[in-house]
Amino acid sequence: MQQLQAFQYELRPDGRQERQMRRFAGSCRFVFNKALALQKERYEQGEKKLGYAGLCKLLTEWRNSPETSWLADAPVHPLQQTLKDLERAYGNFFAKRAHFPCFKKKGQRDSFRYPDAKQIKLDAGNGRIFLPKLGWLRFRQSRDVLGTVKNVTVSQSCGKWFVSIQTEREVEQPIPKASSVVGIDMGVIRFATFSDGSYLEPLASFRQHEAALRKAQRCMSRKKKFSNNWKKAKARVQKIHSRIGNARRDYLHKATTAISQNHAMVVIEDLQVRNMSKSAKGNADKPGKSVKAKSGLNKSILDQGWFEFRRQLEYKLQWSGGMLVAVPPKNTSRTCPQCGCISKDNRQTQARFACVECGYEENADVVGAINVLRAGHARIACGEDVSRAKPAKARRAASVKQEPAEATQPSQMLV
Repeated sequence: MQQLQAFQYELRPDGRQERQMRRFAGSCRFVFNKALALQKERYEQGEKKLGYAGLCKLLTEWRNSPETSWLADAPVHPLQQTLKDLERAYGNFFAKRAHFPCFKKKGQRDSFRYPDAKQIKLDAGNGRIFLPKLGWLRFRQSRDVLGTVKNVTVSQSCGKWFVSIQTEREVEQPIPKASSVVGIDMGVIRFATFSDGSYLEPLASFRQHEAALRKAQRCMSRKKKFSNNWKKAKARVQKIHSRIGNARRDYLHKATTAISQNHAMVVIEDLQVRNMSKSAKGNADKPGKSVKAKSGLNKSILDQGWFEFRRQLEYKLQWSGGMLVAVPPKNTSRTCPQCGCISKDNRQTQARFACVECGYEENADVVGAINVLRAGHARIACGEDVSRAKPAKARRAASVKQEPAEATQPSQMLV
């Protein structure tokens, strides 16, 4: 079994190498924006969009042109990969998987990719890597690189440079060490509630740093734009955002690793996070209702990282030989697991579930997790292919998950 895996490390470049990486990232950004502007112009004139091959021919002309001769200083393969990224973005747009491609801005997701493994040399023993037109770069080797190098991506985040080394290696077909199955109900008050009654408390990393972020953003807004003091204030804002993202990512990795190691099959809800977190503002003709409350709920949903949680569970269960099953979330928290009665009156608050037919009482999130697990068993019994869960699609199931505002009583955190 072939397994692809990426290993990310912090780079330790010298001054010359850091300046070169900024120039290379700027060249890739320029090529992307120039190609996107050309595609939009052709579309407005009624012409067909250029494919990857046609854009590569134009790239050669741009590199040889006196006006943009500085593009020749950057390695050609990362520039070509930028055009591939644009082609992929167009494909995702026409397939209705993403919005229309946007122009890139300086300082936002600066990166470039080397696709040819023959041009890359890895000296893991000394913690360094050789990249074309950059030479040997040292990196903080926090763990060993396993497998054969396929490609390398260099990126900048919060003033630091990172290298992501994607490798490929042959591994034996995994066999799950655990034999248990579990259903998971996602929420805001409780991040994840399991069908056995345990649950995970939400980290809410954005909420923890919201006050500091607000103060830093207010300070930046009072500075003259693009001045030295404004750049310092912007760096402080970026640092807080980076801390929020790192904390959330670390929490999700620890949670998904524990779940994938302790369970052979995990059943989750097929939630449409994008639809659930849409703004309730409306428009001038049809203004929205409870806009402030919905805005707070959207912030809490996005702070949890539900989609990233599902993505990590998917590949970690695949690596451990487990199975991830996604089921429609409709009525999972309104169905009585005792008698099967479906009624919105069964769940009047966030915490309390009381069946109006048989009187069965339990925590509403636990009931939802039990129903999710049962729905997963039903899919398996029907013979549906659930060997690998796919990303959620809007046409598969509408998300009608409701989250009342009442908080639950604190309890122990289990996995």
